[in-house]
This record gives sequence, structure tokens and C-alpha cells, in this order.
Amino acid sequence: MSEKGRKIVDARANKKGKIEAIKFEGNKKFTAVERAIPIVEREGSPNAHVVKGQGARPYLRTNPDNRKGNNLDEMAKDE
Repeated sequence: MSEKGRKIVDARANKKGKIEAIKFEGNKKFTAVERAIPIVEREGSPNAHVVKGQGARPYLRTNPDNRKGNNLDEMAKDE
């Protein structure tokens, strides 16, 4: 897993629970997932990667570990 790139430190979900925006470390504002995906693809992230399923839209996923609190869904619950 790459230590380069931009670390994701927070997430925001819509009313249905789908992650719609993330916050990169050092940013004051959230970035829409549609804009964040190309950034993570291009620059990398020490704690997330882009998943591309067959026929599905790409999405962000935090890197696997044994901690639940650093998952995007958990970050979004902090609001």
C-alpha cells in the first residue's frame, strides 16, 4: 500500500447512507467523490484506493486493516 498521495480524514454520506464526499488531510472543505476518485487514481492515498467493478462505477474504499473507525462509513457517522 502506497504511503504517497493524499490521506482521507473524513467522509460525508447522503440520506441513503451512500458516501458522497470526502475530506483530504489539510483541506477545509469536502471534495465530491466524483472529483476525489481521479485524484486518488492519479496521486494515490496512504489509506484508500479506487475499486472498479465490472460494469459498475468506480468507488473509493479504505485500505483493509483491523480497525473499523477509519472506514469511510464510520467517518461519515461522526456528523
